[in-house]
Amino acid sequence: MSRTYRIAAIPGDGIGTEVIAAGIEVLEALAERDGGFRLAFDHFDWGSDYYRRHGVMMPEDGRERIKDHNAIYFGAVGAPDVPDHVTLWGLRLAICQPFDQYANVRPTRILPGITSPLRGVTGPELDWVIVRENSEGEYAGVGGRVHRGLPEEVATDVSVMTRAGVARIMRFAFRLAQSRPRKLLTVVTKSNAQRHAMVMWDEIAAEIAAEFPDVTTDKMLVDAMTMRMTLKPETLDTIVATNLHADILSDLAAALAGSLGIAPTANLNPERRFPSMFEPIHGSAFDITGRGIANPIGSFWTATMMLEHLGEPGAGARLMRAVERVTADPSLHTPDLGGPATTRQVTDAVIQAIRGDNS
Repeated sequence: MSRTYRIAAIPGDGIGTEVIAAGIEVLEALAERDGGFRLAFDHFDWGSDYYRRHGVMMPEDGRERIKDHNAIYFGAVGAPDVPDHVTLWGLRLAICQPFDQYANVRPTRILPGITSPLRGVTGPELDWVIVRENSEGEYAGVGGRVHRGLPEEVATDVSVMTRAGVARIMRFAFRLAQSRPRKLLTVVTKSNAQRHAMVMWDEIAAEIAAEFPDVTTDKMLVDAMTMRMTLKPETLDTIVATNLHADILSDLAAALAGSLGIAPTANLNPERRFPSMFEPIHGSAFDITGRGIANPIGSFWTATMMLEHLGEPGAGARLMRAVERVTADPSLHTPDLGGPATTRQVTDAVIQAIRGDNS
């Protein structure tokens, strides 16, 4: 008897609607090819269009409607005519934080056929996983504004770090590093300038390191980390950083691997008390929306992470093999990778590769 997983599909805005539709097609072809499981998608039209109609990004009972799903497949959020803080806090963070998806995991590597902008880097030298603390830090939402519009107006955003929050993301990152062949973890910090919360971050990292004697650790200031990522990518493997630092570094990592269009993300609640959410990181990209040229590879790679989380690693591996067969062909690269292909052509090629995989 096949296993059934209920997936909440939230395409969101811009090209999110295009790449999630492509991802669902690919996932359904994969389930049909595998035969051991099926995916039941429930579709939710939340996002900026919903906001224009209702004044909110999702309904008040939105989380209640998706809390019993096995996973959430999320596209993108953001629109030119809606303030960014409204879209982000009204939808993505409104799901991530209450569902305690505190571990944001972003793998990065150079896929076959894709050229890194880094000179002489072809593949094995750049194979990273960035672990982003996803629930507090700079995006804790603590702060405010007073005396609006007056010369003495004041606005604050307070970065909040708790011992519990830092310890759990560090322990997650160490376990992930321990599972990878190199067993190497780099802790990103800014404790030279931020002498309270970031110093605590460093201290807790050192404490947790004692629990993992087989993992080699080093520490990098975030500004120096950008140089190390570009000049010595082969020295990195697993990376852990705060909410803001990892947000920035993971976009740099995706660009160094060839394009934001290929990069995946998992927002995990590791204890599985709530559903986890899986999303490509490229954003809504309204400049290319509706042109049929959005790169769906990020949504496919994201889908492999979702399958692994659901307990279907074989299907995830089959999908990743199909993705790599397609990226190896430059004629199937979308314009962000310098190629001529459309979203439709890449999607069809991945489906064909799935159906022809006899591994």
